[in-house]
Amino acid sequence: MNEYKYTNRLINETSPYLLQHAHNPVDWHTWGEESLQLAKEKDMPILLSIGYSSCHWCHVMEKESFENDKIARLMNDNFICIKVDREERPDLDEIYMNAVQAMTGSGGWPMTVFLTPDLKPFYAGTYFPPTDIYGKPGFTSIILAVSKFYKEQRDKAESYADQVSAFINDMSDFARSDNPLSIDILNALYKQAVTIYDEDYGGFGSAPKFPQPMLLSFLMRYWKQNNEPKALEMVENTLKKMADGGIYDQLGGGFHRYSVDERWLVPHFEKMLYDNALLSRNYLEAYQITGNTFYRKIATETLDYVLREMSNQNRGFYSALDADSEGEEGKYYVWDIDEIKNLIDTEDADKFIKYYGLKTAGNFEHNKNILQVINSDQNIDDVLMKYKEKLLEYRQKRVKPRLDDKIITSWNALMISSMAFAYQVLGEEKYLNSAKKATEFILSELSKDGMLLRTYRNGKGKLSAYADDYAFLISSFIDLYEATFELRWLKEAIRLNDIFINEFWDEENGGFFYTGKNHERLITRTKPIHDGAIPSANSVAMMNLLRLGRIIGNSEFTKKAETTFSLLSDQINQSPTAFTQMFCALDFYFGSPKEIVIVGKRNESKVQDALRIIYERYIPNRVIVFYDPNDKVDDIEELIPLLKYRTDSEAVLIIYICENNTCKNPITNLDELGESL
Repeated sequence: MNEYKYTNRLINETSPYLLQHAHNPVDWHTWGEESLQLAKEKDMPILLSIGYSSCHWCHVMEKESFENDKIARLMNDNFICIKVDREERPDLDEIYMNAVQAMTGSGGWPMTVFLTPDLKPFYAGTYFPPTDIYGKPGFTSIILAVSKFYKEQRDKAESYADQVSAFINDMSDFARSDNPLSIDILNALYKQAVTIYDEDYGGFGSAPKFPQPMLLSFLMRYWKQNNEPKALEMVENTLKKMADGGIYDQLGGGFHRYSVDERWLVPHFEKMLYDNALLSRNYLEAYQITGNTFYRKIATETLDYVLREMSNQNRGFYSALDADSEGEEGKYYVWDIDEIKNLIDTEDADKFIKYYGLKTAGNFEHNKNILQVINSDQNIDDVLMKYKEKLLEYRQKRVKPRLDDKIITSWNALMISSMAFAYQVLGEEKYLNSAKKATEFILSELSKDGMLLRTYRNGKGKLSAYADDYAFLISSFIDLYEATFELRWLKEAIRLNDIFINEFWDEENGGFFYTGKNHERLITRTKPIHDGAIPSANSVAMMNLLRLGRIIGNSEFTKKAETTFSLLSDQINQSPTAFTQMFCALDFYFGSPKEIVIVGKRNESKVQDALRIIYERYIPNRVIVFYDPNDKVDDIEELIPLLKYRTDSEAVLIIYICENNTCKNPITNLDELGESL
């Protein structure tokens, strides 16, 4: 048993990130009524520190500053110190990250924000070294200076805090545009993507380079709609270069967070659930388009990694795997030449070393090598098959990075969608089973009185859910329905969507707020619109409204989407790359979606063959509904108007494909189905 010199109140939390700080000498509080009231009673400013469990620089700042007795004493004497897990409280993270960016011009984690007792920010930054360095103030100097400023120039501090608070409040106050969006807007994002595309290494922009899965999804849609080869070329080159690079775990599967260089070689080594959910779908879509089994391989390796290492069969999907182990970033994943030679027969070792471009001096720190495919033309499949598992077993004996095993509703929903989509494309039951189990878990353990909760760990679900939790889960219910045609999932999507609209919709201007009506009152109520590492709640909600509107014939849903598009028109025109998922919804809106109605007996081989034909094709703008006469559902035509007058057929299979309010002749022949699609 470890004996600790200090134990603070974070010891009672479930968040792995907060528990990591439970033995700091800092007198940490959690965000809540008690700590906020204490700041008011003592009339002390708040030092708010926000991070997450797999954040490398969060660990560095903890070791350097929060474990330092002298610095901790200064913090405790001058501030009410509050520690927040950004993944549990994304509402706080968004508000105060906006403040950090407004005050400093950049942002990141760990986030350090100094607040007045009424929660308004007056000074902020990200990582601070413990002492002054390179002419810049360290955390010790910052604490002393901020405390002195607040005590001696209180009026100035509060005046500045008021200005910053007003600014971030204005960030969610959008005026509806008089210039409605047209289909031409889709060209704007494509053209901007071309200008920032890296011809040599794939991807967009320079180092550090992020995968940008939502932009890749849009470009595949753009290729489909416009028959533009350059769009698909950018996608394929990016997917191939990423999969061959160090950002992809060549042994275990799955993607790291991002690459610190432009070549995808050196990753920031943490693995996030949402990255692997979004990217696996990219590879599945590319497989649908091209039939290239390489994309199928990367998709399945990624999903299998998640099933193996980021899931509990009955407890959904875990959040993240840390970048560090034994105090070093990436140590778990890297190799030296001697290790490889000791584990692989000499002749095969030479092939392996050449294939991955390994060097005696290494391509990373401390003469270590990150595995990256250098000679992909060299056919060594037999060698890889023979030794990959052996190397993986050897690697698993190392000290593993810490696992953040909390379950987050929104991130789980992203993975549920990807697993359901994988079942559609690949027909593998394990992916559908995993999606269903995770969904059942959310409905059981992350729901209370019909409403959603945000996070679960150690037998406890807690915190009211946010807009992205609702939007992403609604999307996953629609995906599950289209994968199984079990009405329960469609009904859950409708039920949850009604709650979502009631709790989060802005009746005055349109769009969805990030917090519900009954959420605690903060200094502003944000409305998330920008697509970043994950899609914004509004972007996913727009697609949900459009899809559900088609399936259940609710024109009000479509009108709400149109209202939001109008509200955001100016912002979308000004910064297309900040709205990559929203552009996917716009593509659906402008893209004449196919309504595919299938009537038949689900267990008949002909019906299954028809579904396989539909699922294997890349048809991003479509909805599918299904009716089996054996189900005898009384209200099916009221629930799904697309089935009206189509449920009486005695045929083994009959398919209707409608587009632009026009339906083609009914299809009963599989060859004809393929041609129609």
